[in-house]
Amino acid sequence: MRRLRNRSLAVLATLGTLALAGCGTDTRTPGDGATSPGPDGTVTAHRFMRLTTVHEETGMTLLEGPVFGEDGRLVVVDVTAPAGEPKVMRVDVRKKTVRKVFTDSRGAYTSAQFSPHDGRLYLSDFAHGEIVSLAPGGGDRRTFFTGEVDGARMQPDDIAFDRDGDLYVSDSLGLSEGEARGRVVRIDRDGGDATVLADGLAATNGISFDIGYRGLWISELTENRISYLPVGKRAGATGRHTAVRVDGGVAQADSIAVDADGNLYQALHGRPAMAVYDRYGKRLATVEVPARAEGLESATNVAITPGGTRAYMTVSGPAGGYLYTFDALAEGVRQSNGG
Repeated sequence: MRRLRNRSLAVLATLGTLALAGCGTDTRTPGDGATSPGPDGTVTAHRFMRLTTVHEETGMTLLEGPVFGEDGRLVVVDVTAPAGEPKVMRVDVRKKTVRKVFTDSRGAYTSAQFSPHDGRLYLSDFAHGEIVSLAPGGGDRRTFFTGEVDGARMQPDDIAFDRDGDLYVSDSLGLSEGEARGRVVRIDRDGGDATVLADGLAATNGISFDIGYRGLWISELTENRISYLPVGKRAGATGRHTAVRVDGGVAQADSIAVDADGNLYQALHGRPAMAVYDRYGKRLATVEVPARAEGLESATNVAITPGGTRAYMTVSGPAGGYLYTFDALAEGVRQSNGG
């Protein structure tokens, strides 16, 4: 998640949320096979459908956390949705329909993931420093983790699960103060033990395991870089290093997804696009929304169909919150599905 407009912050603060200072008519869709970038390295994303419009109460809409459920439907969160409006929604991508799954009066949910341990849908609540979970259908809200970690409450942005169901959180601590106090926090699958694996990060945002679950890719919003953190069985930082410098211009590094070939899809806040890198940091492509699409400011995340290459990118701005679709460079896996 990224910095929000002052009006939205003021409104959301009064609602006890953030602590920080439409159906498209373009029916063209890409094919079903993995794509190759054009001669200039561009992959064009096509408008699929509009999910939300700007909320009067918060002055914006911001889609995040796309993740496919076992039923093949796509779950998406709207970070700035007010009470009563859908904060979690489910999209039938075959029928191009959307319905409300969950709302409440307090949370600002910035990501979503299904746990491989219990099958529940986990959400990060940036406003309250909590991780909550829902039944797959959207009911039975539970608080999975709350409270301080090493003396500070988290500002959880994105999440990722390992194979055992332990949860890894990108903690954007320090974002509102402009200080590099961001962390990566590991929470065991029962929610009882939280460990800081890395700290001193610059507004930790995207987080995803590599294809072999040997390490984590972590994006740092205010430094426009992707770091790599090897993850062993014992707690503690183990040789984090800068892996990619994101040449974003006015845009900043948002969420991360990883496909079956290990390629990284780096979302860009401030530009409706994604930069695609291989695991060695070579830039392979840029996924672009057509220039004629006005009123779209950011591409926050992407979900690639498990076992397929059709990708659904969340794009938002004054024109509303949209899904755009394109053909990914390789098939979708858990690491390219949610977070």
